[in-house]
Amino acid sequence: MTEHAKSPRPKDWIMGIAPYVPGRSTAGEGRKVIKLSSNENPLGTSPHAQAAFDGGRGSLSRYPDPGATALREAIADKYALDPARVIYGTGSDEILHLAAGAFAGVGDEVLFVRYGFAVYEIAARRVGATPVIAPDKDYATDVDTLLAAVTPNTRVVFVANPNNPTGTYTPAAEIVRLHAALPEDVLLVLDQAYAEYLEPDEDDGGFALAQGASNVLVTRTFSKIYGLAAERIGWGYGSADIIEALHRIRAPFNVTTAGQRAAIAALADEDFVHASRRHNAEWRDWFAREIAAMGNKGLRAIPSKANFVLVTFSGALSAEAAYEGLMAEGYITRWLPGQGLSQGLRITIGTAEETRGLMAMLRGLVEAAG
Repeated sequence: MTEHAKSPRPKDWIMGIAPYVPGRSTAGEGRKVIKLSSNENPLGTSPHAQAAFDGGRGSLSRYPDPGATALREAIADKYALDPARVIYGTGSDEILHLAAGAFAGVGDEVLFVRYGFAVYEIAARRVGATPVIAPDKDYATDVDTLLAAVTPNTRVVFVANPNNPTGTYTPAAEIVRLHAALPEDVLLVLDQAYAEYLEPDEDDGGFALAQGASNVLVTRTFSKIYGLAAERIGWGYGSADIIEALHRIRAPFNVTTAGQRAAIAALADEDFVHASRRHNAEWRDWFAREIAAMGNKGLRAIPSKANFVLVTFSGALSAEAAYEGLMAEGYITRWLPGQGLSQGLRITIGTAEETRGLMAMLRGLVEAAG
């Protein structure tokens, strides 16, 4: 077969994208591993959500409700929102891509903080926009550096709260200050994928802003505390104009019938959510205390409000060596040199047994390193 002299050429900005690399789920030689790399719920899925999902098998030959009507109404009822202003997607990742696609393009800038979620840069480059990275403040979002980076070309600002991969949290007053100082034609996207792990008094006020502002979009997911990662269900809330624009480029039938049923049941199972939050808070705090006890060995736990902890390494044991050593013992964590975090591991809070086991292995690696 003769190769053609010419072939379709992707746009330069597409070739500039570093593909998203998910957390590893397997180790070499098919060994059984404990996966603490993707921030999944160690308690699994609500039994009610599982039952609802199973009940959707009888309609496999039919397309799902294209408007996700019952799901939007359930979300709106839970959070006192307008269901017409709720959008749904294949995980919150799709909503993030829709935001960049609808409001940014070639010649525009998309702004986010250093150590922000990797999808932000991909979403910006995918539409030919220029990603702009503002300096962090000790791994956290710094409102002042974000505002200093705003230019006449800024069209979208992404802020994850709590942030991924650092777990840091920006208080409501700072979110309000950021929004108040942004130009009205700049879209502020508040990515709240981990918001359900916050205590009620830690709400950052995103929904209240989105209720009254024309330039705020809040996104959430069912992949984390609700334990529905396999179904990839996300949603967002914003002004009618924002949502109408996102619908124009949203993929049709993007949430499955079984997924919609499971998400509705998951929303209603508050006992499961509360249990997941309690478990996470208990073991996240325990984990952070154990890391603090190794502070003299160069380990530090970045304060986290999510279901993971970013641990930095500055002593004899490097983050890469810890990653490889834990992998050898059957514990998969997330090492992120591609995001400028070669000095850190993001470690999901697992079950009590998994968390204790990983910590024992990590202590051994620290002691062996000297």
